[in-house]
Amino acid sequence: MSKTWAKGSTRAWRNTRALVLARDLYRCRAHTDGWCDHVPGDHTCTGLALLAGPDAGHAHHTLGRTVTGDDPTHIVAACAPCNLHIGDPTQAPDPPGRSVTRW
Repeated sequence: MSKTWAKGSTRAWRNTRALVLARDLYRCRAHTDGWCDHVPGDHTCTGLALLAGPDAGHAHHTLGRTVTGDDPTHIVAACAPCNLHIGDPTQAPDPPGRSVTRW
């Protein structure tokens, strides 16, 4: 766990995460947008990024939190296996750009 999350999440982050998951229709956009393809190794995408429960989704910072902060424009919904597989986005090359057309 990073130092940033050592004390837990904030209300603002929980609201941002909920907004991102809803915007992406509770589906793993990290996998469909190709972020997983640029990291070696295998994992199994669940396809779901729900708000809570066993398939609770993560909010993946596509360019790294230190670069963009918590701007929802640079965050996508991800299932736990995909987000943990991708890890730090600053350590892997970016996938081709894809605009977000649904908010």
